[in-house]
Amino acid sequence: MNKRVVITGLGVVAPNGVGLTEFTHAIKNGISGIKHDPELERLQFSCQIAGKPEISNEMALRYFSELELRNFNSSGILYGVIAGMDAWKDAGLALEKRDEPDWDSGTIFGTGTSGIDKFRESIYKIDAFETRKLGSTAVAQTMNSGVSAFLGGKLGLGNQVTTNSSACTTGTESILMAYERIKSGQAKRMLAGSTSDSGPYIWGGFDAMKVCSFKHNTTPESGSRPMSSTASGFVPGSGAGALVLEDLETALARGAQIYAEVLGGNVNSGGQRGLGTMTAPNPVAVQNCIANAVANAAIQASEIDIINGHLTATSKDSLEIENWSKALDRSGVDFPYINSLKSMVGHCLSGAGSIESVATILQLHHGFIFPNSNCEDLNPDITAIIDKSRIPQQLLYRKIKVAAKASFGFGDVNGCVIFKKF
Repeated sequence: MNKRVVITGLGVVAPNGVGLTEFTHAIKNGISGIKHDPELERLQFSCQIAGKPEISNEMALRYFSELELRNFNSSGILYGVIAGMDAWKDAGLALEKRDEPDWDSGTIFGTGTSGIDKFRESIYKIDAFETRKLGSTAVAQTMNSGVSAFLGGKLGLGNQVTTNSSACTTGTESILMAYERIKSGQAKRMLAGSTSDSGPYIWGGFDAMKVCSFKHNTTPESGSRPMSSTASGFVPGSGAGALVLEDLETALARGAQIYAEVLGGNVNSGGQRGLGTMTAPNPVAVQNCIANAVANAAIQASEIDIINGHLTATSKDSLEIENWSKALDRSGVDFPYINSLKSMVGHCLSGAGSIESVATILQLHHGFIFPNSNCEDLNPDITAIIDKSRIPQQLLYRKIKVAAKASFGFGDVNGCVIFKKF
């Protein structure tokens, strides 16, 4: 059984926009969500800027009851539930309570860590002999699958309800896992996505590794510089993206809006062999991942109009471009357009793949290419491979049919998914 799989709903909680309308406006206009973070300054981080979605208590109460929000301290679950429920609603699916679970619908919603602030709060209470004061929601907020468990309950999902975790590749992987489940006929509909907590306890390890930018603490919006010759490390970010994937037959039968089709993709690992390490990608594996994604999608590499890259604003950006060029056998002006959302939101870690996939699909659906910010000084190692016209720095309106989205994560893991305008 090989079902065609389409995307019928989108939801996003990003540093530069919560909800599709605000987010679309932001990415079209190069609006940054990166700001100075007083808490990072207080804690003497080298990088004192970050991308953090703004969620008011009033907004949270549209998704959670007052009882649920009592003693609630898990930003990742908050972001994921908002993005997930928004995607469900955007797909025209019912939010009202039913007695019977929806056996045809499930979720694969990824995360890196869950409720780290809640975990810290719990540890302090335990150490102070106040275990009984933890409250009844500590487990749901700190288990990795907390986000999928909350969504499963709020939407009454009766199919697979699970959380995947694969570092920065998490969101892209969740889409491909959901795609495979629908394609094989095991579900009619899956909510795919991923989320990442905010704050110093998530970002501290990266700051210690010296992979975050420290040169733009007074100029936050220019701090995230993918593909720039003055890129000085990534800016930490957070948030969530969500996509409703559905088999084509089911979507057409209920008259759903269709944003795009998922043609296929690939996930693999470099095994931390060759040039691959815990923190660096094995280029052979990256090239294989991209080439195999193209083959799995049953298209030619020449059909790809745009790439939404991983492109984190580290020294690996030029290597990524080289890998794309070799895998697709395209260079110079023949290379597809390429952009990196991280110039506006920073690196949203486990939330990155899904937030960036939402941005990719919006470009396909509406026919635009969002600008790359902060790369007026393009890295010469990149322009030696591809023409600078392929890296737009202003908004372009183009009819684009096929987009590739890839994510490459800690542990030498890779994911690439191919979307097509429907």
